[in-house]
Amino acid sequence: MAWKHLFTAIAKHSLKPYSLSKTKPPIFSLLQTSPFSTSFLITKTPKKFKKKRQKPSPRNTSVQHPSSFNTHFENLVNRDNSLRFLTRSKLFLAKQPEHILRLDDAGKLYRELGFPRGRKVNKFVAKHPLIFEIYRHDNNKMWLGFTEFMENLLQEEVKIMESMELERVKVVKKLLMMSKDKRMALSKIYHCRSLFGVPENFRDWVLKFSDDFRVVNGEDGSRILELVRWDPALAISALEKEFMVDEEKVKRAFKFPVKHGKELDLEEDDVRRLNLLNTLPLVSPYSDGWKHELSSLEGEKYRVGIIHEFLSLTLEKKGSIHHIVEFKEEFSLTKHTYQMLKKQSRAFYLAGTEMNWVVFLNDGYDEDGNLIQKDPQVDFNERLYKFAQMQHPDELCCDSMNE
Repeated sequence: MAWKHLFTAIAKHSLKPYSLSKTKPPIFSLLQTSPFSTSFLITKTPKKFKKKRQKPSPRNTSVQHPSSFNTHFENLVNRDNSLRFLTRSKLFLAKQPEHILRLDDAGKLYRELGFPRGRKVNKFVAKHPLIFEIYRHDNNKMWLGFTEFMENLLQEEVKIMESMELERVKVVKKLLMMSKDKRMALSKIYHCRSLFGVPENFRDWVLKFSDDFRVVNGEDGSRILELVRWDPALAISALEKEFMVDEEKVKRAFKFPVKHGKELDLEEDDVRRLNLLNTLPLVSPYSDGWKHELSSLEGEKYRVGIIHEFLSLTLEKKGSIHHIVEFKEEFSLTKHTYQMLKKQSRAFYLAGTEMNWVVFLNDGYDEDGNLIQKDPQVDFNERLYKFAQMQHPDELCCDSMNE
């Protein structure tokens, strides 16, 4: 009897009409349980095609926020970076006998010539066809040298340096007068010779001025340049000269704020007058300011004044971190120089990245980013940069016609 009820139940279930509301059609069940896979379809961008995001680091992080960019100064830094091969190769080749270098040797001197390691020097030479040339010598060796046009430019540069010789002597004297012990290694000034416009033969050049300089041997065997005679007329900083002409401008040059409570509710003019209590008097870079405590207000005012005067002695009123660090001991600078300069945005502008920054003297430039006072060497350098970007001698004719 039980078997009869079981078969009856099965028969009723099999004859039950199909209901769309309760059960899915067979076709949808087949699609859901399809044995075919779509995993072979690429729905994501492969890693090798993804753009790599640079992690923030001092090497690639700009000093300035985009909202405070000074386009003129930033462009000058980019120009110098793009012409690194030109400037370094010019300095290095000018020291070589007959101004030539074997091409095989040039490919190994990437630091000296200013091109990235692993790159071929030929590609960088080809960018400046009016300045450099590669030729085959009688011994079947390839050589790198200057073009005849560039050799003529070098002779012109020598004449400029000869005409500015006395001015360069003053610059070197002022550097020594600012230094802590009135002496510094010859090599330090030589490494920064293009910054101040001193000649390539600087080490021998200073010997002509025995009334001003003396060269002695240091304890480590290095050659040291010492100041022979203090010149009171040169012991006046650029800021002190400016103070006599425009007192208010110098008062606004630096900012050393006085801490005060908000409850005082001071107006802007009152805050400025209050800050002047800290700002003035200035500490001369030609004084013994290095004796002040490093953390003291007077010590910071002295170091800020040192950097300001140092930049005023340069050709383009600017210097890189490498130039500043070169004279760290002589000028009693600290590891906090970068932060110190950032606080003085009225006097200085820091361009580039946090690792390789360049500091500009704001007073040395006009609103359009042009130097207010151009040294003849700067004019020569700008002409050289223009010639370096030309790709054909015919462009020289067009350039001379435009002038």
